[in-house]
Amino acid sequence: MTPRRNSSCNNSREEEFKEVFRRFDGDNDGKISALELRSYFGSVGEYMSHEDAEIVINNLDTDKDNLLDFQDFMKLMEKEGEEEDLKGAFEIFELEKGSGRITPRSLQRVLSRLGDSKSYDECVAMIQVYDMDGNGELDYHEFQQMMMA
Repeated sequence: MTPRRNSSCNNSREEEFKEVFRRFDGDNDGKISALELRSYFGSVGEYMSHEDAEIVINNLDTDKDNLLDFQDFMKLMEKEGEEEDLKGAFEIFELEKGSGRITPRSLQRVLSRLGDSKSYDECVAMIQVYDMDGNGELDYHEFQQMMMA
């Protein structure tokens, strides 16, 4: 019975993804364009630049038609799950919940809790490596770059 249950769960999940795919696919042509990707994310309050949408599509588009079909979209959904994990990790490091920044002090606090004590100056140096705007703190995108390195 277990294989049947797993199969049922997989089918149910795939049906969920098909429904989500239909929400992205604004013109119902079975493909998602960069414009449709941006439009969907905008409708849920997430800004995505056209360049970012094109990058996502180029990274996932297996037939190189600059569009995502359902199989490509499944890869995107897997990446979205990873993104949620990364957002959760970022929130752990934030000094103030929802501040959108990691300071040397908050980095020092979390590392200490994880058993990796660093001096304040060491934390400043760690942040400087990925601090693209030079404000002495990491925003989510800088944190994302750090975690991908």
